[in-house]
Amino acid sequence: MSYRLRLAPRAADDLQRLFDFLAARDLRAAERARETIAKAFGFLQSFPFACRKVAPEHPFLREMVIEFGQTGYVALFEIEDAETVTILAIRHQREDDFY
Repeated sequence: MSYRLRLAPRAADDLQRLFDFLAARDLRAAERARETIAKAFGFLQSFPFACRKVAPEHPFLREMVIEFGQTGYVALFEIEDAETVTILAIRHQREDDFY
C-alpha cells in the first residue's frame, strides 16, 4: 500500500529555509540534502508506521529521522487516514525541537 503524501505549508517553508541555509554555504550539499529528503519521503509513503511515535497518547503523530552527513533532519508528520500522510514540519537535528 502506498500513502498519498501531503506537505503542510509550514513544512514547505521549512524545506525552503533549510535549502537556502545550506545553499549559501555549499550548493551541491544543499542539492544532495534535498535528494536525501525526497528519498526519505518515498520510504514514508510506504512505511509511515515504521517511524517513531512523538507521544504515546498520539499514535498517529510521528517523526522520521533523515540521516545526512554527520547529522541530518527530522520530519514531523501525521498519519491522517488509511490513505494520507501529512508532513507537518521539518527541522535540522541541531535546531530546537518542534514545540
